[in-house]
Amino acid sequence: MVIFLNMKLNDASQKLINLKGKTVGEILSKFESSIKEFKINKGGIGQMLLLYLGLPLDTKLTDFVDGELKTNKTDSKGNSKETIFITQILSIIDELIDDTPKSFWTSNLFKKIKNVIVVGICKDNDDISKWKFTFCYSFSYKENKKLYDQFKKDYESICEQLKDHIQNSKDNYIHTSSGKFIQIRSKDSKPYHPIYSKKYKKFVSNKNHAFYFLRDFIGHVKSEQQ
Repeated sequence: MVIFLNMKLNDASQKLINLKGKTVGEILSKFESSIKEFKINKGGIGQMLLLYLGLPLDTKLTDFVDGELKTNKTDSKGNSKETIFITQILSIIDELIDDTPKSFWTSNLFKKIKNVIVVGICKDNDDISKWKFTFCYSFSYKENKKLYDQFKKDYESICEQLKDHIQNSKDNYIHTSSGKFIQIRSKDSKPYHPIYSKKYKKFVSNKNHAFYFLRDFIGHVKSEQQ
């Protein structure tokens, strides 16, 4: 069962900002009665954040009424060490490779990133309780229109790259396509999920792909919000 939250991202942000500099152990120590409900491990950070926000453990971090909360692995100084998953493209491929691709402002990508909080966490320790939260950044279309204009440029460039790959690459499949801050690349696990295009009436990839924020994007947000 999916639970949709009544909490808005802005409300969550006010609490999440206070995580900076704190360790997983420090946060969990405040929830002794709730810790027994789950085993903290490499996949348990999302559950810990739910506890911290006072939300049910079976809630998804993407179910806020007005946006999404994401985590990002960083070094001790808060520099991003990995890209950030946004959304898969299996079901929307033809919107991206049409002769006139769907407008960015009405795209699934825009819906997924129009209001986002990213929490950074440094995992450079074998003791998970010593993992440390390094930042909490938020961005939204209403407050960062210049940034979203760049997202639009990235989206349009990526759509053109995908079409070029299908028409001109040796295998006629889509391949990694990047803008300044956003990228599409493969994201799948066995059994793989090939992408079929109704427009081209054939498979255009032997694996699923997804949109990601590039690591440089977090660096940009960091410089803008410090």
